[in-house]
Amino acid sequence: MADLKTNFLGIESPNPFWLASAPPTDKEYNVRRAFEAGWGGVVWKTLGAEGPPVVNVNGPRYGAIWGADRRLLGLNNIELITDRPLEVNLEEITRVKKDYPDRAIIVSLMVPCEEAAWKAILPRVAETGADGIELNFGCPHGMAERGMGSAVGQVPEYIEMVTRWCKENYDKPVIVKLTPNITDVRFPARAAKAGGADAVSLINTINSIVSVDLDQMAPEPIIGDKGTHGGYCGPAVKPIAMNMVAEIARCPQTHGLPISAIGGITTWRDAAEFMALGAGNVQVCTAAMTYGFKIVEEMISGLSQWMDEKGYTSTEDFIGMAVPNVTDWQYLNLNSISKAKIDQDACIKCGRCYAACEDTSHQAIAMSEDRTFTVKDDECVACNLCVNVCPVENCISMVELQPGELDERTGETVSAEYANWTTHPNNPSAQAAE
Repeated sequence: MADLKTNFLGIESPNPFWLASAPPTDKEYNVRRAFEAGWGGVVWKTLGAEGPPVVNVNGPRYGAIWGADRRLLGLNNIELITDRPLEVNLEEITRVKKDYPDRAIIVSLMVPCEEAAWKAILPRVAETGADGIELNFGCPHGMAERGMGSAVGQVPEYIEMVTRWCKENYDKPVIVKLTPNITDVRFPARAAKAGGADAVSLINTINSIVSVDLDQMAPEPIIGDKGTHGGYCGPAVKPIAMNMVAEIARCPQTHGLPISAIGGITTWRDAAEFMALGAGNVQVCTAAMTYGFKIVEEMISGLSQWMDEKGYTSTEDFIGMAVPNVTDWQYLNLNSISKAKIDQDACIKCGRCYAACEDTSHQAIAMSEDRTFTVKDDECVACNLCVNVCPVENCISMVELQPGELDERTGETVSAEYANWTTHPNNPSAQAAE
């Protein structure tokens, strides 16, 4: 049976599923319930400097995006860091870590961008026995306006500076949480590494307004009669998060830097995909807020079963396996040619493929009088739009042509040789190089 135990930065946990720093990890009560449900670790909700606690709004804190079946696709939140006293949080962390020594506890931190502020809080966190810290350089609302959160995370020089302060004054792992609200995530990742970070975690939430109330004419959620931008998370952000994780994993300057992946992880498959792209573990928030802590049971059983089927005995067996296959567009094989194929036995004759291809693609699907849909190989460019709009799984597939076969669209024989845009005769740069 597959062993889901993970060792991330020397921090052992029974599985790779951690709860991210957020409302689910705001207090002792929540964290104990999470550990009893089976979570391998938690990142405690972000702590701030000692003094008057942060003040959160007392009205609605979430906006939402739903699918047609009312399934939650994304949450927008305007909540800030913990609004409970620092001392109370530290006492609770100490107790929980003592009672659950086999579970990972990471403390998320956000204090002013001043060395004295970091030097003041780090020894107090160390006394709790927590396994490490996560520097919250990602929060896009409320705290950024105070010079913290993403205001730091968007400036690589600040990231390197604060990370170095923490490494000099704290002797356990330092994880840097990156903001996605930046042009190129590789630059802050490089800065974190330069500052001595043991790992990075990403992504934090994305700046967003998810809806506007057209009666009150204000963005939701509405506090009084106004709204504001917030942080977007949930299944809808997963593709963005995976791309950023992959960019860091394959960048020569950051390749090998441990990654804790965050962003829309709802199932075991989501977790496995992130790990295949280089993440050592995953952090979950929205899924737990939507379905409760026991969702981790399905994640654990699903990942374990999949690993058994694949013959993986440890998560280390597949972490990073997909990274070598992530490339830039210019290196894709232009001699790899496919055609769509419709399984007539599975087809329900809805016509979605035809409408999509006829109106918005390459007019490569024909419809007979009895609504039988067939692919025109002499028009099909293999865009696979038909596959994605078809409501029947596996009804339409992409079949790759083999070397020596004729591509009816171009009239050329498929070549077995690899060819990409860098050497293509239509590429001006390639011609200039010659």
